[in-house]
Amino acid sequence: MTRIERKTICVLPPDSINRVRQTDTTNPLEKRVVRRVTLRLIPFLFLLYIVAYLDRINVGFAALQMNTELNLSHAVFGIGGGIFFIGYFLFEIPSNLILHRIGARIWIARIMISWGLIASAMMFVAGPKSFYALRFLLGVAEAGFFPGVILYLTYWFPGRHLARNVAFFMTATPLAGVIGGPISGALLEMHGFGGISGWQWLFLLEGLPAVLLGLLTLACLPEGPEKAAWIPRAEKEWLLERLAEERFGKEREWERDLSQALKSGRVWGLCLVYFCLVVAMYGITLWMPLIIKGISVSSDLMVGIISLFPYLAAAVFMVIVGISSDRTGERRFHVAGSLAIAAIGFLLSCVAVSLAGKVVCLLIAAAGIWGALGPFWAFAGSFLSGTGAAGGIALINSVGNLGGFAGPTLMGFLRDSTGSYDRGLFLLGLIILLGGFVACMLRQRTRSVDESLFPRPALAKDV
Repeated sequence: MTRIERKTICVLPPDSINRVRQTDTTNPLEKRVVRRVTLRLIPFLFLLYIVAYLDRINVGFAALQMNTELNLSHAVFGIGGGIFFIGYFLFEIPSNLILHRIGARIWIARIMISWGLIASAMMFVAGPKSFYALRFLLGVAEAGFFPGVILYLTYWFPGRHLARNVAFFMTATPLAGVIGGPISGALLEMHGFGGISGWQWLFLLEGLPAVLLGLLTLACLPEGPEKAAWIPRAEKEWLLERLAEERFGKEREWERDLSQALKSGRVWGLCLVYFCLVVAMYGITLWMPLIIKGISVSSDLMVGIISLFPYLAAAVFMVIVGISSDRTGERRFHVAGSLAIAAIGFLLSCVAVSLAGKVVCLLIAAAGIWGALGPFWAFAGSFLSGTGAAGGIALINSVGNLGGFAGPTLMGFLRDSTGSYDRGLFLLGLIILLGGFVACMLRQRTRSVDESLFPRPALAKDV
């Protein structure tokens, strides 16, 4: 931030500062503006992420037919499922920095349109090489969407309201499984219609909505609160002042530019936690349909219906943990506790032999994984600002998402070498337990935003 911008933030009128300091949740102005912004932005972003996540994981359902038709081994499928994250990793930080420079509306729309086209083009996979190539390109196209939205939410929500809104937004990922499972199963039942395989119909029809929503984004998504005509003046003033105060406090104390973020031990610690979390997340999401199919005689449609239950539990637990984290202001142990629950689910799944027992264990694992996400990203956003936020959040997400390559790949090789999924599930449990341990070791700021942001003597000195 330039010197001019810093002075602009520092010279808030005393009455404005007093209004900003009213952060009790009983403050009616704060409640009104947060509710207004939540209702206007979160449902739309939620819809975008459902479509994005569905296009990312639907390959797990396509595998029920595609692997046999194209003669793909478990190892090949694991590599192809995970190679998405290599493209994602390589282009994540550049994409988020571009978004920070040119604005969310144009860049998010670009991401959605390009990934939708490539997701539909997955219907043309003919063997391992084309499978790898298109999954890699899908990762390149989608790179920057999730961290871009997380960064975008920090432009709108004060820190005390961030975890629950991140959680509300990110419930799109488990609900994509709730919605996508039955839909994907039904599309597979179209096998042979029009001379096209069911898995090809799945890719084609689940990719097109992203293109349409990308065009809608250009018309609907405001760049920031200052350009939102639907926020009344008094509410807009409160929100802009509150966000300015928090931004200045982070710039005084924490990582505010890209170089500081890259040198931050806390950022790299979060990278490791997120890597462990994502290894487990995509180890379960891309393989769950095959795991369920392997221990049942269910049709593809029934596999899709059964698979929705772990995702439904994940969505509920995710919101509960996000609200609890915001109410208490605690992040680390909400993350670590959720990851410990996930580890228990994975480890128990190794000894479950019935379909019901296996699904219950996967339900526990999914609830723990998704429960950690809200407080995790609120923790990351609590000490990053400016280009440090753009680059730091993208770094955490891109390094962490390498786990999306490691998890499916490990599961594939262990399935081929042992003939069972249990060794892979056991390993996922150990990895996510490590993530919970590292989360406990991370330092959380010891003062709340309200207590630490510019005290009056500092204001007088700066002015």
